[in-house]
Order: sequence, then C-alpha cells, then structure tokens
Amino acid sequence: MPIKLPAHLPAQEVLAKEGIFVMDEDRAFHQDIRPLKIAVLNLMPLKEVTEVQLLRLIGNTPLQIEVTLLHPKNHDTKNTPAEHMASFYHNFDEIRGQKFDGMIITGAPIELFDFEEITYWDELVEIMEWTKSNVTSTMHICWGAQAGLYYHYGIPKHTLDKKVFGVFPHYTNDYMGENDKLLKGFDDEFFVPHSRRTEVRREDIAKNPKVVILSESDESGVYIAIAKHGRHIFVMGHSEYDPLTLKTEYDRDIKKGIDIDVPKHYFKDDDPEKEPVVRWRSHSNLLFNNWINYYVYQETPYDIESIK
Repeated sequence: MPIKLPAHLPAQEVLAKEGIFVMDEDRAFHQDIRPLKIAVLNLMPLKEVTEVQLLRLIGNTPLQIEVTLLHPKNHDTKNTPAEHMASFYHNFDEIRGQKFDGMIITGAPIELFDFEEITYWDELVEIMEWTKSNVTSTMHICWGAQAGLYYHYGIPKHTLDKKVFGVFPHYTNDYMGENDKLLKGFDDEFFVPHSRRTEVRREDIAKNPKVVILSESDESGVYIAIAKHGRHIFVMGHSEYDPLTLKTEYDRDIKKGIDIDVPKHYFKDDDPEKEPVVRWRSHSNLLFNNWINYYVYQETPYDIESIK
C-alpha cells in the first residue's frame, strides 16, 4: 500500500525514484481504506532532508499511511524556504482537535541548551501532554527522545566531554515480554548512526520502573527505551540517516575549523578520504516496520476517535 503525502511535496519525487509507492491526497480520497494517520513534528533544520529520510522508512510498509507534517509555531526556521513551510506544514493549533495513530518527534541541534531555554519548549510540552490521549504510539528520536524522557519521567540529560559521532555496534537486552516486539528480527549485533553531545544515562533510566531499556551499545550508551506498553518509544540514535549524512556533518565542521574526530566505524578503514560503509539500512527499516506494525497498526482502534 502507498504512503499518502500532500500534493507536490518534493519528497514525492525522490521516494518514487526509490520505488516507494506514494500517492497524493486526490487519489487517496477515492480508496475505501482507513489509512494510518502519522504526524511528524520535524524539529531538524534541514526539513526537506529529514522528510525524505523519515518518509522513506514509514512508507516502506504494506499499510496505507497518511502523513501530517508539523512545526512549532513559536520558531522560525532559517534553513527551509518559507514557501515550503507554508505549503506543507501545520502548527499544533491546527491539528490539536484530531487523533493520530502514530507520531514522530525528531531530534534537533539544540542539545547543549537546557530544555526550558528552548524557545518552543512550552509548546513542545503541550504537544507531548496531548499525545497521552490523542496518539496511540509516539516515537521520539535523539534530542526528541531526551526531551520526552525528561518531560514524561523526569529523567535528565547530561553533557558529554566528547561528541558521540559515528556508526556504533549495538545489542538487545535480555528482556522478554510484550515490549520485545519492537526488536523482532534484530541481529545479535546491529549498527546505528549517532551524532550528539549529550546523553541519557542507563543508571538514571534504571531508577524509573516505568521505563525499560531495550537496546544499548558499549560505546554509545543507551539506544532504545520504551514505556507504557509502547505508547512512548525513545530512540537515541539516528537510524533514519542517509549514507552521507555523517560525512556532510563532518565536512561542515572541518570547514568551520571545529575540532572534531573522524566519525567512528563509518568510513572504510576509518579514512575520511574513502567512501562510507552503510551498515544500518536493514536495521533502520526493521525498526520502523516493527513500530508501525506492532505499536501503531495492531494497537490503534479502527475508529480513530476512540483513542484515549
């Protein structure tokens, strides 16, 4: 089944070339199917890039997905054309009366600020509170995961001495129960990109019995935590990243004269003059497929208005 996107969204062309079945709103209207409604609160600066990365993953399922793109009304984006924002994005006031099967809250390059210093923190708090009764399952990514753990469970983030930067090996914890549905099909070791200067520590999460750590890394720390039977999922890495995303970040910082290490386990032979080795694509698809299947599709009511 296809992913339903706003007409003329530039990501449509990119995804269609990759063989992902997309349709616009006009065609979807004539199909007698109740699509899954997924909201994406896109806090990343390069919004069009993030759109493609996430839509590629949530569109790679046998289910029809209807996507609504959101942005904070109290924050003006500087890296995405105003015309694009006006054409394809909504603010929270425009959708607060709706119910959604799933929601994604992305990362944001603001991790060194205290949460309360963020210009749109109050609005984000309002949205996260709203998800408790209006969204079946919310996936928080990177800074969004740190913000979610802080707001919902009072778990703090900590500034690191050195940026976690690269593609790191991970493992799943020996946790058996309904929450392991998110891990179905995972290999004993799998790889995930990370790019962050803060972390949420295992010992802080372990103090809260409502949150379970599903996956972590000896090098990069906690990766996936879950709460409320999948109503809240916290993903610390960037499994959605494109093959060249870390290279772009590295080249950008080098050009600015920033002292930054070569991303670990990323370039062939750890040589930035060589091509990156993509080792996270299959895991990334599996993670999003499992989320949509087990925590959205199989949990959400057919009558979306009965979500509570």
